Amino acid sequence: MRAAEPVSTDPGGVSPPGYSVPGADTSTGHRWIRAERWALAAILIGALALRLWGIRHGLPYAFNVDEGAHFVPRAIGMFGHSLNPQYFVNPPAFTYLLHFAFWVRWGTREAVGGAFAADPSTAFTLARVLAALLGAAAVGLLAWAGARLFDRRVGLVAAALLAVAFLPVHYSHLAVNDMPALAPLCLSLVGAAGVYRDGRLRDYALAGAALGVACATKYTAGIVLLCLLGAAKSSPRGSDSVGSPRREARTPVHGLALAGALAVAGFVVANPYALFDLQLFREGLELQSQASSDGGGKLGLTAGSGIVYYLGTLAWGLGVVPAVAAAGGAVWLAIRDRARALVLVPAPLLLILFLGIQDRFFARWILPVYPLLCLLAAWAAIEALRRTPAPALIAGALLCAQGLVFSIHNDLVLSRPDTRALARAWMVDNIPEATKVVIEPIAPDAWAMDVGHPSRRTRTGHRWEKWRTSNFRGRRVKLEDYERTLSPAMLDRYARDGYCIVVTGSIQKGRAFADPEAVPRAVAYYRALGARSELLYRVSPLRGGRRVGEFSFDSSYNSYPLSYARPGPEIEVRRLC
Repeated sequence: MRAAEPVSTDPGGVSPPGYSVPGADTSTGHRWIRAERWALAAILIGALALRLWGIRHGLPYAFNVDEGAHFVPRAIGMFGHSLNPQYFVNPPAFTYLLHFAFWVRWGTREAVGGAFAADPSTAFTLARVLAALLGAAAVGLLAWAGARLFDRRVGLVAAALLAVAFLPVHYSHLAVNDMPALAPLCLSLVGAAGVYRDGRLRDYALAGAALGVACATKYTAGIVLLCLLGAAKSSPRGSDSVGSPRREARTPVHGLALAGALAVAGFVVANPYALFDLQLFREGLELQSQASSDGGGKLGLTAGSGIVYYLGTLAWGLGVVPAVAAAGGAVWLAIRDRARALVLVPAPLLLILFLGIQDRFFARWILPVYPLLCLLAAWAAIEALRRTPAPALIAGALLCAQGLVFSIHNDLVLSRPDTRALARAWMVDNIPEATKVVIEPIAPDAWAMDVGHPSRRTRTGHRWEKWRTSNFRGRRVKLEDYERTLSPAMLDRYARDGYCIVVTGSIQKGRAFADPEAVPRAVAYYRALGARSELLYRVSPLRGGRRVGEFSFDSSYNSYPLSYARPGPEIEVRRLC
């Protein structure tokens, strides 16, 4: 049986919340508790404010491909058929939540369809707000988990870091499942922390049920299972240090059996058609696996090692100081307290290793381990600063400074018009309706085809005849393969068919120049286009209108660099003939 932990007279010390400390100054303790509660309230308010600021960016168009194609449209589509999502590449728990929210907001299929067709802004805004709320909820749940696993100070500092870290804040602005999954994941971590400390059945139950819901929201959120297994390995078997009665698992096997059963139940409740339509569910998992390991990578994604890439993203997604503190904390904890290290350290290592050996990698894919990294960083920073007058306050300032600066900058950027909105407004004023145009896949089809949209500058709308990728050899070309279809000969075909206006964007053009050996004809196409056409309009997301430099998937889609003044790619409108 694990030895009883020391009990501290410091209200922020290692004693579990709720334990009384004989001889402690109760009035001082109460003041500390009130201060901690006010600090937690401020952290939660700040987290929500950062996530709601700029929440309507880009609307009425969902420029993020995943946001526009997956959860909101499929939640609305359920009004036209059963609750079977008929799509399992992404698990449907967040889709069900959106479907319920839309039902509360509009009620009937006709009302939902009519409202979305007239103006999708309301549906996307509602979905984004729910994602932001769940992202902020994850912050509060992490504070609880940290208090149970370490102490209140670690919980507060970890929560503050998750509240301001750039990548969690940015993806809380989108109606995708990355941040919603962190709420049940952190709740499962609360249960795992309880298992580590007390080994009670109710904590096994909480950890298991929340794990199932997390996995039904985002498959990789299931990595929190390792936290539960580590906690079970370290959980006590006998009475607690103060002798209070509790219903304790007789052995970890009994607790894990309960947790496993409730994890399956939670997953099935949040994703019932994984059981009712098992074949389609299996096909969705296979497609998800193929998407991340298709053997060819993604054009423009030039990083050689996925593991090095993911470790590098922590420097900006979480922050340089927090990333170093988390790495140091993992090593320090493994030396000093192997039991807690077994709870927190294996999951980040395994997920980074697993994702790092795939052919495609994106920074947001490791968001499921951000709460664990925040806890490691918070603990390490507080321990390193233990001899200072206010270790938690100093640790919080050091860990949160970078994230706060870049998250506020990100919100400022998102609150400004997207370059695609500015380009469209210019085209409405200068390119006659029904003109034949070639528009790269930098925006949804509605961007070029809206008619009578209430949020448009004119009530009559504006429509151009857009060159479609299906025009190429009679088949529709996927977004991923667009650059592979280009060659200088396409310019002759455009001119012959009367498509004299060509709109390009750096999120497509940049991919070709980032990997010219993979698509030499596309590089030749852009050079020929520049030589043969007249530049009519250009808009850049960078300050002062500077040109976007070397292509990066990360900065192109999240505007992290402080040089960005607005969201979107650099866009050029050219006259070819």
